[in-house]
Amino acid sequence: MSPLFFSSHSHSNGFQLGCGHGLPGIFACLKGAAVIHFQDFNAEVLECLTIPNVNANCLKKSQNLATDVADQAELRFFAGDWSEVHQILPHIVTNGKDTNYSPGPDQSAGYDIIFMAETVYSISALPSLYKLIKKCMSRPHGVIYMAAKKHYFGVGGGSRRFLSVVEKDGVMAASLITEVADGSSNVREVWKLSFK
Repeated sequence: MSPLFFSSHSHSNGFQLGCGHGLPGIFACLKGAAVIHFQDFNAEVLECLTIPNVNANCLKKSQNLATDVADQAELRFFAGDWSEVHQILPHIVTNGKDTNYSPGPDQSAGYDIIFMAETVYSISALPSLYKLIKKCMSRPHGVIYMAAKKHYFGVGGGSRRFLSVVEKDGVMAASLITEVADGSSNVREVWKLSFK
């Protein structure tokens, strides 16, 4: 099964960090994810932007079904800083030192897919972000899809700066999915990360 494909029988769960408009999470919901959680630093972003957008797109009646798409998925929203938000998330790997941790039949350990878009712009936030995704990603098959500019001018972050944090730790592998260069603006990239 392709990591971005969620069948209607899927038990996959997804988490969108720094969600803003929530488009990747909405896509996962529409493709049949069982759980989609959205996180942003600001509660106002969730209240004024994410939730209305999720409602407009996921609460529409499905053409083939008599139920809302959202009735088939658990949709939740969390506000907080990356260094602390793990304390309120329900799908966290509780034993961070044991990479072979396996949840019991009624437990969830980590998210199957984590989406991040435009989250790696601040150099000072990169270590907290990386620690959070390691706590949130299911093992051993979880994946992260990160879309970002190669470099954020004026703030110093970017996809390559974040990947240097990942590479230094040595527990995840990264592969470039695509690069978008229009010739007039900064190069954007989509990366896939997973545990080695």
